[in-house]
Amino acid sequence: MFKPNILIADDHPLLLRGLEEFLKEKKYNIISTHPDGLSAYNAIIKDKPDIAILDIEMPNLTGVDVAKKCKRYGMDTKIVLITLHKEKKLFEEAVKYNIHGYLLKEFALSEIEACITSVCRGESYFSEKIYKRFTHAGDGNSDIEKLTPSEIKILKRIAEEMTSAEIAELLNISVRTVEKHRANIIKKLTLEQKPNVLLIWSQKNKQLLL
Repeated sequence: MFKPNILIADDHPLLLRGLEEFLKEKKYNIISTHPDGLSAYNAIIKDKPDIAILDIEMPNLTGVDVAKKCKRYGMDTKIVLITLHKEKKLFEEAVKYNIHGYLLKEFALSEIEACITSVCRGESYFSEKIYKRFTHAGDGNSDIEKLTPSEIKILKRIAEEMTSAEIAELLNISVRTVEKHRANIIKKLTLEQKPNVLLIWSQKNKQLLL
């Protein structure tokens, strides 16, 4: 079974050590730990870990800052964010930067292995509690059956973080048509009219779009 190289960063020493020891007991390869975002980011550049598990709130650079830089510079390291906070704004901001996991610290030890497994498969993993709290998504399998082939095609492109203009150009349709599809998808999936809601849903349910 593939065991990824993992970097961990958290400015709370007890939490950092606790997560490190837990994962080492499970035979994961922890290549380094860091007390702040800047040292974590420098280590990501140098060591290129498969996965970086980052606290959202850290000195120098936050976990979101690190995710943003990794996306900007096309780094292959997959970012998993952990947090004590349940603010929707933080969650929506994080999703914009192509994170692969988002865990609440209170559930981190019980969910981290499932998260790592999903990330290694190329799938995103979000804490169920926080995902349901912020998206109000129903059962993905039944919801997606409501979509037409064209809407699924649009949703796949959204999952790839393409804009409406980019999708329109790729599929040779108008931006207005793409936006109409977006509105229909949101309605059929019974999602809230919130920024990035389709990106969040599509990232969470990538396996349904294959």
